Amino acid sequence: MGDLGDRVRRYFDACSEGDVAAIASHFTEAAVIFDTNHRPVRGAQAIGEWWVKIRERWDGARWYVDSLVEQPDAVAIEWTMTGRKAGVPFAVHGSEHYRFDEGLIDRIHQYWTFDPDHPDTGLVDFSYEDRTERAT
Repeated sequence: MGDLGDRVRRYFDACSEGDVAAIASHFTEAAVIFDTNHRPVRGAQAIGEWWVKIRERWDGARWYVDSLVEQPDAVAIEWTMTGRKAGVPFAVHGSEHYRFDEGLIDRIHQYWTFDPDHPDTGLVDFSYEDRTERAT
Protein backbone atom coordinates (compact mmCIF):
# COMPACT_ATOMS: atom_id res chain seq x y z
CA MET A 1 0.00 0.00 0.00
CA GLY A 2 1.27 3.44 -0.87
CA ASP A 3 1.09 6.91 0.60
CA LEU A 4 -2.54 7.59 -0.40
CA GLY A 5 -3.81 4.35 1.16
CA ASP A 6 -1.87 5.20 4.31
CA ARG A 7 -3.47 8.68 4.29
CA VAL A 8 -6.95 7.15 4.19
CA ARG A 9 -6.15 4.79 7.08
CA ARG A 10 -4.76 7.67 9.17
CA TYR A 11 -7.87 9.71 8.32
CA PHE A 12 -10.10 6.86 9.56
CA ASP A 13 -8.05 6.73 12.78
CA ALA A 14 -8.55 10.49 13.21
CA CYS A 15 -12.31 10.16 12.61
CA SER A 16 -12.42 7.43 15.27
CA GLU A 17 -10.32 9.17 17.94
CA GLY A 18 -9.08 12.60 16.86
CA ASP A 19 -10.31 16.12 17.37
CA VAL A 20 -11.52 18.51 14.66
CA ALA A 21 -7.99 19.65 13.76
CA ALA A 22 -6.67 16.08 13.49
CA ILE A 23 -9.46 15.16 11.07
CA ALA A 24 -9.19 18.41 9.06
CA SER A 25 -5.43 17.92 8.61
CA HIS A 26 -6.09 15.17 6.05
CA PHE A 27 -7.98 17.51 3.68
CA THR A 28 -7.33 20.38 1.31
CA GLU A 29 -8.99 23.62 2.41
CA ALA A 30 -11.52 23.31 -0.46
CA ALA A 31 -12.28 19.61 0.11
CA VAL A 32 -15.82 18.31 -0.30
CA ILE A 33 -17.56 15.16 0.90
CA PHE A 34 -20.45 14.10 -1.33
CA ASP A 35 -22.77 11.66 0.43
CA THR A 36 -26.12 10.13 -0.49
CA ASN A 37 -27.37 10.69 3.08
CA HIS A 38 -27.05 14.50 3.30
CA ARG A 39 -25.94 17.66 1.56
CA PRO A 40 -22.23 18.04 0.69
CA VAL A 41 -19.84 18.98 3.49
CA ARG A 42 -17.40 21.65 2.26
CA GLY A 43 -14.03 22.69 3.69
CA ALA A 44 -11.50 20.93 5.91
CA GLN A 45 -12.68 22.59 9.13
CA ALA A 46 -16.36 21.81 8.47
CA ILE A 47 -15.47 18.21 7.63
CA GLY A 48 -13.58 17.84 10.93
CA GLU A 49 -16.50 19.29 12.88
CA TRP A 50 -18.96 17.06 11.04
CA TRP A 51 -17.08 13.83 11.84
CA VAL A 52 -16.76 14.72 15.53
CA LYS A 53 -20.55 15.25 15.66
CA ILE A 54 -21.17 11.92 13.94
CA ARG A 55 -18.88 10.12 16.37
CA GLU A 56 -20.76 11.67 19.29
CA ARG A 57 -24.17 10.93 17.75
CA TRP A 58 -23.36 7.25 17.31
CA ASP A 59 -21.92 6.82 20.82
CA GLY A 60 -18.21 6.62 20.06
CA ALA A 61 -18.44 5.41 16.47
CA ARG A 62 -15.30 3.94 14.93
CA TRP A 63 -14.40 3.49 11.26
CA TYR A 64 -12.38 0.68 9.71
CA VAL A 65 -10.99 0.18 6.20
CA ASP A 66 -12.02 -3.30 5.05
CA SER A 67 -10.45 -3.22 1.58
CA LEU A 68 -8.60 -0.64 -0.46
CA VAL A 69 -7.61 -0.18 -4.10
CA GLU A 70 -5.09 2.55 -4.81
CA GLN A 71 -4.30 4.41 -8.03
CA PRO A 72 -1.76 7.23 -8.49
CA ASP A 73 -4.28 9.99 -7.59
CA ALA A 74 -7.29 8.11 -6.22
CA VAL A 75 -8.32 5.44 -3.73
CA ALA A 76 -11.45 3.31 -3.55
CA ILE A 77 -12.36 1.63 -0.29
CA GLU A 78 -14.94 -0.53 1.41
CA TRP A 79 -15.37 0.23 5.09
CA THR A 80 -17.24 -0.57 8.29
CA MET A 81 -18.53 1.86 10.92
CA THR A 82 -19.41 0.52 14.35
CA GLY A 83 -21.29 2.40 17.01
CA ARG A 84 -24.14 2.29 19.46
CA LYS A 85 -27.65 3.73 19.22
CA ALA A 86 -29.60 3.83 22.47
CA GLY A 87 -27.03 1.42 23.91
CA VAL A 88 -27.48 -1.17 21.15
CA PRO A 89 -24.38 -1.92 19.02
CA PHE A 90 -24.58 -1.81 15.23
CA ALA A 91 -22.34 -1.96 12.18
CA VAL A 92 -22.83 -0.21 8.84
CA HIS A 93 -20.81 -0.96 5.70
CA GLY A 94 -20.19 1.29 2.73
CA SER A 95 -17.87 2.24 -0.08
CA GLU A 96 -16.16 5.47 -1.05
CA HIS A 97 -13.97 6.96 -3.74
CA TYR A 98 -11.24 9.47 -2.79
CA ARG A 99 -9.48 12.03 -4.98
CA PHE A 100 -6.31 13.75 -3.81
CA ASP A 101 -4.49 17.00 -4.41
CA GLU A 102 -0.81 17.08 -3.40
CA GLY A 103 -1.28 14.15 -1.01
CA LEU A 104 -4.34 15.56 0.77
CA ILE A 105 -7.92 14.38 0.35
CA ASP A 106 -9.77 16.76 -1.95
CA ARG A 107 -13.00 14.87 -2.70
CA ILE A 108 -14.82 11.94 -1.17
CA HIS A 109 -17.78 10.36 -2.96
CA GLN A 110 -19.65 8.13 -0.52
CA TYR A 111 -21.81 5.42 -2.04
CA TRP A 112 -24.04 4.11 0.71
CA THR A 113 -27.43 4.87 2.19
CA PHE A 114 -28.82 3.79 5.54
CA ASP A 115 -31.76 4.47 7.82
CA PRO A 116 -30.40 6.61 10.71
CA ASP A 117 -33.34 5.57 12.90
CA HIS A 118 -32.37 1.91 12.41
CA PRO A 119 -28.64 1.84 11.56
CA ASP A 120 -28.46 -1.91 12.14
CA THR A 121 -30.51 -2.50 8.97
CA GLY A 122 -27.50 -1.77 6.74
CA LEU A 123 -27.60 -0.20 3.30
CA VAL A 124 -30.97 0.67 1.78
CA ASP A 125 -32.40 1.96 -1.50
CA PHE A 126 -29.32 3.37 -3.19
CA SER A 127 -29.94 4.09 -6.85
CA TYR A 128 -26.64 3.54 -8.65
CA GLU A 129 -28.17 4.79 -11.91
CA ASP A 130 -28.13 8.44 -10.83
CA ARG A 131 -25.01 8.52 -8.62
CA THR A 132 -23.10 10.74 -11.08
CA GLU A 133 -25.81 13.41 -10.95
CA ARG A 134 -25.77 13.38 -7.14
CA ALA A 135 -21.99 13.62 -6.91
CA THR A 136 -21.53 16.66 -9.15
